[in-house]
Amino acid sequence: MPASHVGQQKGETMNYAFPSATLYSAALSRRAMLRSGLGLGAGAALASLPFPLLAQSGAGWPNVDAMLSNYVGGGKVANMVAALGRGAREAQFLAQGRRGFSLPERAGADSLYRIYSMTKPITGMAAMICIDEGLFGLDQPLAEILPGFANLQVQKRYDGAITPDNLEPAARPITIRQLLTHTAGLGYSLVQNGPIAQAYIRYGIVPGQVTRLPLPAAFAGTPASSLAKFADNLARMPLVFQPGTRWSYSVGLDLMGRVIEVVSGMAFDAFLKQRIFDPVGMDSTWFQVPAGEADRLTANYFSLLGALVPIDMPDSSIYLDKPAFPFGGAGLVSSARDYDRFLQMVLGYGQIDGRRVMSEAAVRLGTSNLLPTTLHPNDPVAAQYGFGAGGRVGTRGAEIGSYGWGGAAGTLGFVHFGTGTRATLMTQYMPSDIYALEQQFPAAVLADLDRQGDA
Repeated sequence: MPASHVGQQKGETMNYAFPSATLYSAALSRRAMLRSGLGLGAGAALASLPFPLLAQSGAGWPNVDAMLSNYVGGGKVANMVAALGRGAREAQFLAQGRRGFSLPERAGADSLYRIYSMTKPITGMAAMICIDEGLFGLDQPLAEILPGFANLQVQKRYDGAITPDNLEPAARPITIRQLLTHTAGLGYSLVQNGPIAQAYIRYGIVPGQVTRLPLPAAFAGTPASSLAKFADNLARMPLVFQPGTRWSYSVGLDLMGRVIEVVSGMAFDAFLKQRIFDPVGMDSTWFQVPAGEADRLTANYFSLLGALVPIDMPDSSIYLDKPAFPFGGAGLVSSARDYDRFLQMVLGYGQIDGRRVMSEAAVRLGTSNLLPTTLHPNDPVAAQYGFGAGGRVGTRGAEIGSYGWGGAAGTLGFVHFGTGTRATLMTQYMPSDIYALEQQFPAAVLADLDRQGDA
């Protein structure tokens, strides 16, 4: 279900598909070959190592099963795990490959993956809980909760100088709606270039963690020491667009973590555990992987000169360390089983296993098109689809009724209310756009639904 987006600023062509993390991965791929410093030459050898396939029955999902076989059997990735479910029924898991090219253990439903931006819909649903309970409003100005975001300045020329002659006052305040939908005008160090990107890195406004190895400048910088410091530093930065006028991938969902901390009186990670992870039954989803669970973590790879080289291995993973703060936009590690539980709760309009986690109204609102009415009429992203609480919302054809997003290491997750379907795909490679999984996985799911006669 692909769409196309022509970059608003640089004339770049970005490919979008449901669900997509293409802006994240495209920025990564643009810079990946520059000053990478990885110094690893084992990728070609690793990619050629033989590995057996783990055959958890693909009955009923032959197209998805064939896709996994193509990628894992062809040595394109070390492993793939898919979780596919209908309604409230238990998921069916399809798994192939090993936790890493050089690791002996097979991957499965409980293997751990860096889900990166698939964290965003979870943060989005946490925000919906807060809205439902009256802790803040969808169109409430952010500055009423975080006063530092009053009286913001906006760059006149996108990614231009951070000087008075290139700044103008914000025409309207940032709202909660805009944070959830990437329309607040905030930047992203992986997307921006020039002075604003350098300022984000200098002040620790970075989107997450990847590896202990040296990486391109886009991933440089030390994260701010806390969510509070992250928010304070971000409030000092000019916006890259006027609030509410453009869809631009951003740190909005990371900032939402701080908003939730302030209004709930709880640490953001504690809020997620108490209000979502525990009641949903997600016991394998963390910002920091416990040391005793490292043997479930998969290896992550980076595509360098056409070969996949290891950048984060399970026994030495950066995810074994406590992060500087819980990244609400890209910080979680999870399993196919756990993420399926989250999607099952969403598909159940807030209910799972007879237990209500959030209200039906909150889920319906969060999975609806929340894009503001103030968007520029020619915004190319809004012309193709809608956006809800941290995830894409389908607005055309077969996509109507869909909600979900993808991650920078090739993971995908979505629900489709019309067909009562939920689908998760886990694998680990960066950047995610070296393969066409964003198009192929949803297409394979849809083809299998057609076979089942339920699409």
